[in-house]
Amino acid sequence: MTFSGVILLAILMSALMALAWAAQRKTGSSGWIDSIWSFAVGIGGVTAALIAEGGDGTRRWLALGVVGLWSLRLGLHIAMRTRGAGEDPRYQALIDEWGDRAGLRLFLFLQVQAVCALVLALAVYAAAANPAEFGLLDMIALAVAVIAIAGEALSDWQLTRFRAANRGKGRICEAGLWAYSRHPNYFFEWLGWCAWPLLALDVAGGHPLGLTALAAPALMYWLLVHVSGIPPLEAHMLRSRGEAFRSLQARVNAFFPGPRRTQSQAVIKEVRS
Repeated sequence: MTFSGVILLAILMSALMALAWAAQRKTGSSGWIDSIWSFAVGIGGVTAALIAEGGDGTRRWLALGVVGLWSLRLGLHIAMRTRGAGEDPRYQALIDEWGDRAGLRLFLFLQVQAVCALVLALAVYAAAANPAEFGLLDMIALAVAVIAIAGEALSDWQLTRFRAANRGKGRICEAGLWAYSRHPNYFFEWLGWCAWPLLALDVAGGHPLGLTALAAPALMYWLLVHVSGIPPLEAHMLRSRGEAFRSLQARVNAFFPGPRRTQSQAVIKEVRS
């Protein structure tokens, strides 16, 4: 991709996140931010796949289809969840902290998200521009992407169903995949971005740009586990659910799915921590 192409893609991401900022300021609901961000990454990824030069045609269309499907499903899910809902507690905590400067600080914060969206779109470009012959590694990447999209969709459906059945009861979801990870939707979101380095890699060494796609899963892991995903959400759950959520933390892994700990194992873990 030429430098001018990167600049144009960056301007597109910036403009879409400015739109997300305007939507939040007008509606007072930050859920639209995450919905528009999902669509923005999809638009950026599809654009990147279309303008990629020299790549294998099958891989290019696979990249376009995967990022488009991921974006459409997640963006629509968040949009439907946001309709009629209140403020997202993660964003509400930031807005309360920022006080009178919340409008400006939120705008700048979303421009940082635009940069993150650009990094993900460039990973799609690296995959679409891979000139290697379509082969086994690409099939593995496709399997990872399908499992990730399906797993995240199932996690979202299980949580939506649980909330509908337990509205106002203050219970915590441990149904289905949520019994093995406190945030299975985040895990599968990260897993999906692990497919892009596989698509971008040319084992013969003819596509060094493909190594840049490693930035996508690294960035998503950092954001979800350490920045804007788990930390603010779990801080909210501790405030609203207290000891019940603290007990869940002792029994269930935060991110990577794994076996549930027994009550005695949970006590030992809590003592060690």
